Amino acid sequence: MRPMATAASGLRVLSGLPRTHWAVLGLVSLLCGIGVATLYSVEGGSFQPWAERHGLRFLVGLACIFVMLAVPAAAWLRVAVPVYLAALVLLMLVPVLGSQVLGARRWLDLGVMSFQPGEFMKVALVLMLAAYYQWLPRERVSDPFWVALPVVLIAVPAVFTLRQPDLGSALLYASTGFGIMFLAGVSMLYFAGAAVLFAAALPLIWSSLHGYQRRRIEVFLDPGLDPLGAGYHIQQSKIALGSGGVSGTGYMKGSQSQLDFLPEKHTDFVFTMFAEEWGFAGAVGLLALQAALVLVLWRIMLAAGSVFARLLAAGAGLTIFLYAVVNAAMVTGLVPVVGVPMPFVSYGGTSMLSLMAALGLALSAAADRGYQRRAGF
Repeated sequence: MRPMATAASGLRVLSGLPRTHWAVLGLVSLLCGIGVATLYSVEGGSFQPWAERHGLRFLVGLACIFVMLAVPAAAWLRVAVPVYLAALVLLMLVPVLGSQVLGARRWLDLGVMSFQPGEFMKVALVLMLAAYYQWLPRERVSDPFWVALPVVLIAVPAVFTLRQPDLGSALLYASTGFGIMFLAGVSMLYFAGAAVLFAAALPLIWSSLHGYQRRRIEVFLDPGLDPLGAGYHIQQSKIALGSGGVSGTGYMKGSQSQLDFLPEKHTDFVFTMFAEEWGFAGAVGLLALQAALVLVLWRIMLAAGSVFARLLAAGAGLTIFLYAVVNAAMVTGLVPVVGVPMPFVSYGGTSMLSLMAALGLALSAAADRGYQRRAGF
């Protein structure tokens, strides 16, 4: 009887979902479908190896969201600390047990599968900060001690991520974490002080960067400095974007992508490949879908009945927004190359599943009206 009761509970949850939740699921499905089609083009008309795996991981992630919707918000609140600590331990194991890919040690190989703990930490950090501000009385949000604790929660994984080295993820931890702190009501004076300290520390930060990271920044400032080395990716990306024009070269007809001039076209530069084939109009359309997803999550945040649900929705929206903006800016040469994927479109199992988990947490907490009433909101 228990499996039947669980299934009935799951059906009740699905039947009671608001339209905003279905809008999120629809937009994510559409973005992942675009990802599958683009990855099919990457291999010149083959689902192997990228498109098929991308589609299967989406289905796994979608199933996880439906399961998470049946879990009460109070349960996610209880496991916030263990989840954060588990993600932190995995992150600490990377320098010792991690496998090296493209000069960086970011992966843990379990034999049957490999994954990036840094991606799961992004979800764990959002969950931990949302739980923290749910527990913390509102009048203490801007007290110095209670401001310092979330800063530590953000800084510790950021430091371990920088050691891999993974500057992009560390910056995303900081951006998402401080964004959640701002939405939780932390005084602007702290952010102004942090900006001053960051500016003062820039020389130290520059000297602590790895050689290839400094080279990427130098090439960003002067694209012609190393066109066949560190600047090759962005040079080819700009050529592909230019060749796409307004309407694109046509599906599976991109010269830069199909002739393999464009590197990493299934991961970091998948947006470039899409823009070459579908043009400026297609690129704007893809970014509009990402923006629509963020706006729906923002609406869920505004309608949420608890601090926990509100900040989970905000964290998911901030993560997707930052991923999309940084990736688009990166491939167009507006920011240095930092290795950030286009959400739900770029190939990457860990990134896909972590984003789906973030959405599952946000939708689960926002849909739990019983918890919101018990919490007094």
